[in-house]
Amino acid sequence: MILVMAGTSDARELALQIQQAGYPLLTTVVTDSAARFMEEAGLPVMKGRLTAEALSALIREKGIRALVDATHPFAEEASKNAIAAAQASEVPYIRYERDRISIENHPLITFADDYEQAAELAAAKGGVVMLTTGSKTLHIFAKRLLGLPGTTLVARMLPRLDNMEKCAELGVEQKNIIAMQGPFSKELNKALYAHYQVTLMITKESGKVGAVDEKLESALEMGIETIVIGRPAVDYGTSFGHFDDVLTKLNELLQEA
Repeated sequence: MILVMAGTSDARELALQIQQAGYPLLTTVVTDSAARFMEEAGLPVMKGRLTAEALSALIREKGIRALVDATHPFAEEASKNAIAAAQASEVPYIRYERDRISIENHPLITFADDYEQAAELAAAKGGVVMLTTGSKTLHIFAKRLLGLPGTTLVARMLPRLDNMEKCAELGVEQKNIIAMQGPFSKELNKALYAHYQVTLMITKESGKVGAVDEKLESALEMGIETIVIGRPAVDYGTSFGHFDDVLTKLNELLQEA
């Protein structure tokens, strides 16, 4: 059996291709919506955050022969847990990493190494800041930007109850919350920027599947400054950016076993 750590649309497609190649598999996701997304495609799924120890136990329990990590490019902790579990359990680890988009130097784009640096850069710029990086790191930006003179924080995130509760706890005003499920077209991005009179947009370099190009293109066409947060530096080892390469490696590894 193959364990596929999933949750995104491209991870689901990869899991389907692995299943169609004849391999029994189990997918793991974190949220209810991601679990439904997998189930709708006929993929077996297990929901919940898994530590390295829990992953190791799952590998033993299910007789996992290989672990495919197709988590989001910014799911750094999940990937590190997967690497540790695979090493401890002595099973092959394969990383599927969606391709990066090509971002050329542009006078309106500033690059940040991490969330903290992005928050500092945003605080220095001020204005109406639209945060499109989700709720997980909202506290970093709320702490630095809320209450700052001449600065308004607009947070765009999934329409989940826990996200709304987090906004309330941090002091993000309801009028400055955009609770919507993507993907977002260029037209919708532009409409939101215009409605909130955004002067600065913050995004992650998630790749084309993450609709970063639409967000960037929309902002740049409207003359809006953008801060792009780079992907975390993780030593994945065996890593591929295309499904065919993942399947080829699986075939190679499992035929040898």
